Amino acid sequence: MMELKEQEHNQKFDLKLWWEIFKYTLPMKKLILLLIVSMVLVAVVEAAFPLMTLVAIDRFIYEGQLEGISGFIALYGLLVILLAGNIWLFISIAGKIETTLTYDIRKKGFKRLQELSLSYYDNKAVGWLMARMTSDITRLGEIVSWGMVDILWGFTKMTAIIAVMLFLNWQLALISLSVIPILLITSLYFQKKILKEYRSVRKINSKITGSFNEGITGAKTTKVLVREAENLEEFTGITREMQASSIRAAIFSSMFLPIVLTFGSIGTALALWFGGIEVAKYAITYGTLVAFISYTIQFFEPIRELARVFAEIQSAHASAERVMSMINTEPEIKDSLEIVSQYGDSFDPLRKNWPEIKGNITFRNVSFSYISEEPILKDFNLEVKAGETIALVGETGSGKSTIVNLACRFYEPTKGEILIDGVNYRERSQLWLQSNLGYVLQSPHLFSGTIKENIQYGRLDANEMDIIRAAKLVNAHDFIMKLEKGYDSEVGEGGGLLSSGEKQLISFARAVLANPKIFVLDEATSSIDTETEQMIQKAISRILKGRTSFIIAHRLSTIRSADRILVIRKGRIEEAGNHLQLIQKKGYYYRLYTNQFMEEEGKKALEK
Repeated sequence: MMELKEQEHNQKFDLKLWWEIFKYTLPMKKLILLLIVSMVLVAVVEAAFPLMTLVAIDRFIYEGQLEGISGFIALYGLLVILLAGNIWLFISIAGKIETTLTYDIRKKGFKRLQELSLSYYDNKAVGWLMARMTSDITRLGEIVSWGMVDILWGFTKMTAIIAVMLFLNWQLALISLSVIPILLITSLYFQKKILKEYRSVRKINSKITGSFNEGITGAKTTKVLVREAENLEEFTGITREMQASSIRAAIFSSMFLPIVLTFGSIGTALALWFGGIEVAKYAITYGTLVAFISYTIQFFEPIRELARVFAEIQSAHASAERVMSMINTEPEIKDSLEIVSQYGDSFDPLRKNWPEIKGNITFRNVSFSYISEEPILKDFNLEVKAGETIALVGETGSGKSTIVNLACRFYEPTKGEILIDGVNYRERSQLWLQSNLGYVLQSPHLFSGTIKENIQYGRLDANEMDIIRAAKLVNAHDFIMKLEKGYDSEVGEGGGLLSSGEKQLISFARAVLANPKIFVLDEATSSIDTETEQMIQKAISRILKGRTSFIIAHRLSTIRSADRILVIRKGRIEEAGNHLQLIQKKGYYYRLYTNQFMEEEGKKALEK
């Protein structure tokens, strides 16, 4: 299983992080203002009810007067209607804020994933990223919207209650609220504990999501290797970690709420004790005492809710750290501001300023390493002329794919420079180069949808005739027309409804449709049958004509017509020449080719 490198975060609660998230709500400032007004009204109306009780007891019950009771009833009914209307209003507003915020953050996250360099994905599992884009972002939407509701309501209501209590009897108010400092100290202690455990929970959740993803996508391999028991044991180990951290977080959260309730009960008891003495002395009325008891109960109700929200914020804080760390990750390969202003970026390209690519590529003293201690290329030099076909041959790990990835600017040299048509490609936009690339992988990826949609993915403005022309060029048209729905046939997830050869032909058609100036075939025929390979070989000569192309090949029979064949060993060019020249040298290529030739001839003899 892929080992995930999880970023470690500060142990303290980071208010700057939440401000960064709240910036996403700024376009909704009118809704938020309306929400604030609504929540203030709800809190003030709720705080008014004990005063209504005070009036009812002292005037209508204790004194036995009925004068003005109709106005009292009308005012009470108005307060009830106002409360109900504002509750409906804040629920609808909070729901809209939650949905919009989740959408905006997820859109920003997806955009950033499109911008990040390939190196970012080298040690990131799909499940690791999915956890951030789904559950973590959903968690943020919930806590920002509904947490905002509870926090606004809680603080407004407590402020209103304190003001009324101080107005009624400031001495009794201070006695009743004397437990608050102790409650604050307790809250700070539990904040640290709960946040630590929820960080652990969210971290392990990524591993679980990644394990689920690998278990599903690798189901066939698991069956073939009879790995069910071992996989279950590994998964059980991860879930045990999740269980332990979740239990610890739940324990701290469950301890926190009873402590708040206890202090709330103490505050109520103090109000009842000292208030009862004041009533006996006739210092306050009975209605005032009832109002004070009601206010102490109401005061600690928002504290209980804030304690619950506080515990949830600890969980959401871990999600916020993970989501924002992904969104704030800067691409390793990035165009300068001057280049973006002149040529645009991936989302707003200025194509009218793009120079035409001829296809001359120069590696000049290029060095590169994925890990600093393990260099792949060192002082590598290569001159490729426009329209030339270069084949790269060598052992696994020799640097063949690295050379191509550098040429395509999926990675950049750590030293030296790469020129396209005589200009350092860092002086052009990434999109300018990559819009002129046609890249066909050994295991091509098809998207869920139809064959037509997958071919059109290479150029979204292509019409049906363009799509058919590209399919014919790569000899894919005949097999497509044999399918029940032709070009409208579904390919299934990842192209699962098609054979390897059929997927490869569609990926060729997709690449051709974009009409690239630079073509890359990365082991493009190594995983298909001989018949399909022959079809592709016939197409390759037509496809590559007039284009600069790189072919990484395992089957050497596929590169005999290349203009130059480069034998790469340990990041250096050991042999170079066309097929006949290298055969005549009788070096590494000669040995490799003759061994493969004899092996293939042996297979043909056995088949007969």
